[in-house]
Amino acid sequence: MPPKFSTAHKRLLRELKEITKNPIDGIIASPLNDNDLFHWRCIITGPNDTPYEFGIFEAILNFPSDYPLSPPTMKFLTPIFHPNIYKDGKVCISILHSPGNDPLNYESADERWGPLQSIEKILLSVSSMIADPNPNSPANIDAAVLWRNNKDKYNETVKKLVIDSLSL
Repeated sequence: MPPKFSTAHKRLLRELKEITKNPIDGIIASPLNDNDLFHWRCIITGPNDTPYEFGIFEAILNFPSDYPLSPPTMKFLTPIFHPNIYKDGKVCISILHSPGNDPLNYESADERWGPLQSIEKILLSVSSMIADPNPNSPANIDAAVLWRNNKDKYNETVKKLVIDSLSL
């Protein structure tokens, strides 16, 4: 873990204060414990008017020691069936991809991570991604195929996981 007053530590502390002062609707995020700003627990509620609505999805954000120069990683702990979330829960979204040009030329450099991004922007982007999947860049092929070919079955699968997320 970096020293307490590293650039990363100061930035994470500033972002924590901002999120505490101005909470994001439907999202809770904070460090796992008071002694470590580099590992956060997040709760994201399913966006309204989507099959994820009413779901409660827990995730972990892990920040590198050179944050904000490099992006954090995000992984859902609650099972979530989504084209842009790997089966192990790891989130695949442009804002969390390393800065610079995409070697596959799929996304532009300005869509990828940059030091001006923030925890708030990450969480809002992930919430938006949950509501509006990108099946053309899938992390979960099965979810992407089902989303494209059989939306009813896709929605049914998602809604079952939503119920499970509520432990009902």
